[in-house]
Amino acid sequence: MLRFGRLIGTQVRRMEPRMKITIKDVSSDECIVQATETLNRGNIIAIPTDTIYGVAGLAQNSDAISKIYELKNRNPEKPIAICVADIEDVFKWGKVTLSINQLHELLPGPVTLLFERTNALNADLNPKTSIVGIRIPDHNFVRQLVRCCGGPLALTSANISSTRSTLAIQEFKDIWPKLDMVCDGGILGDTLESRAGSTVVDLSKQGQFKIVREGSAYKETVNKLVKNFNLQDTTQPDS
Repeated sequence: MLRFGRLIGTQVRRMEPRMKITIKDVSSDECIVQATETLNRGNIIAIPTDTIYGVAGLAQNSDAISKIYELKNRNPEKPIAICVADIEDVFKWGKVTLSINQLHELLPGPVTLLFERTNALNADLNPKTSIVGIRIPDHNFVRQLVRCCGGPLALTSANISSTRSTLAIQEFKDIWPKLDMVCDGGILGDTLESRAGSTVVDLSKQGQFKIVREGSAYKETVNKLVKNFNLQDTTQPDS
């Protein structure tokens, strides 16, 4: 197994382009079966979410993590979030500072919550930070897929780093040759706000929060954190 730590300061093996990409509609039973099999082989696929399209691989598989970074041409020190299926799963991978009832107010939905990671998480995933972002997209296909895989997915946007996020599979056609499968969920939105992705909030410290990325659910998320949870906002305004 290729250790993720080898990504930093060394040359990563080149991914061989696929001759023909497999595209399946997420509404078909065949899609969930094939996607699960593909991910369990350590490969990476594209999936729809409740915000934008993402590239996913098994978070506990170091080869899959390496492939995601290479595909996106992403800085190896820039973290990747994980996607889980149910509220109870959040506690396995993150040191949660909220109550389970508070988690239910935020998830599932277009929000990524940052917590201190637990020792159960793959050490090759984001090795330079003790923090992990955890998502439960409000998307039945994604949640079913995670359950079928039996563990979290590493999930990041389906585009080359520093380019715009994607709302339809044709928008990331340039990276199809480096994917093992594309799960087609149709067009996910048609506005600039649709491309904002999830709201990212740091909850790693008890009693406070910090907005890392405003994303598509900024106002409602801050409202819950302040008014419902009585947390202190430590977000620094942009200078």
